[in-house]
Amino acid sequence: MLKANDQAKLVRAQERFRELERLLADESVVSDQSQYGKLAKEFSELTGLMELYNSYQKTLSQVQELQEMLKGKADAEFKELAHLELTDLDSKINEYETQLSDYFDPTKNEPDVDVIMEIRAGTGGLEASLFASDLYRMYSKYADLKGWKLEVMDYATTEAGGVKEVVFSLSGKECSRRLKWESGAHRVQRVPSTEASGRIHTSAVTVAVLFEPKEIELEILQKDLKIDVYRSSGPGGQSVNTTDSAVRITHLPTNTVVVCQDERSQIKNRAKAMRILRARILDKMQQESSAKQANARKSQVGTGDRSEKIRTYNFPDRRVTDHRIGYTSHQLESILNGDMDDLTTALMTAERELKEQAQQ
Repeated sequence: MLKANDQAKLVRAQERFRELERLLADESVVSDQSQYGKLAKEFSELTGLMELYNSYQKTLSQVQELQEMLKGKADAEFKELAHLELTDLDSKINEYETQLSDYFDPTKNEPDVDVIMEIRAGTGGLEASLFASDLYRMYSKYADLKGWKLEVMDYATTEAGGVKEVVFSLSGKECSRRLKWESGAHRVQRVPSTEASGRIHTSAVTVAVLFEPKEIELEILQKDLKIDVYRSSGPGGQSVNTTDSAVRITHLPTNTVVVCQDERSQIKNRAKAMRILRARILDKMQQESSAKQANARKSQVGTGDRSEKIRTYNFPDRRVTDHRIGYTSHQLESILNGDMDDLTTALMTAERELKEQAQQ
């Protein structure tokens, strides 16, 4: 049986779904593209739930009809068939109720959110920048395998061909669920190609995963922004040093600074910079909130601190170890080639188990 609380939520969701149907047919709403887009997205998100709820209600009606028919006069063969069908319908009802309950359970149903990932070379000089490039390649290949959309937002290389910093967005099914625990320090242990004695070096790269906020979730006032434009520098194509295409945006209240110069167009760089800025400000707010709610961390896989050492990639042993959950794999090459599902699934499972323990 569905919980009374879940039943109430379903009734409210059904009422909202019907209201959205009326609104989306209203000419005044259709003419306002901004409002129409938001309502259409909400309608789309509710459609799957309503289809499931309608199937559930239809099955309940079928059960009720059969039970009514069994109360009347019926031969033995009909009763046998009716009982068999009731068994099948009861199984369906249990399945529907599980799916509907899971929909309202945050430990089992988490909405997909677009993310922005930032990879920066840390300690280790050249070797750190080369490993930053390896990590960007790993996430890119993982995105390809999962069918996610990847968009580079900023890319700064070193003279030796490594990556100083790369910022990119990702969107797609389960994207945020599978990548949200990638934030932290990633350590690599290997023999650099420049090391003649064969000595193993340890370097580090930091990864940050930011959730892209919806406009209604975070309002940024124009008066709080300082926007500077200047000529791009370093690798970047024919327009480098010829046009003021690079953009630096400073959010004065939080002193958050974002620089974008990857595109040749100032307009495109400004749009990307604003997306990164919004994500960083929301992340900062969430980090401050988490710091105040230390008890909430009992249900988290890690502390969420960007300086936390979360994973080691050991090349001599072909080993990848996630220190937060004790996960170890000896498929180093496969993981760096984007085969990350076992790793991210282990993190998702650990998170769910911790949340369930916290609720008990």
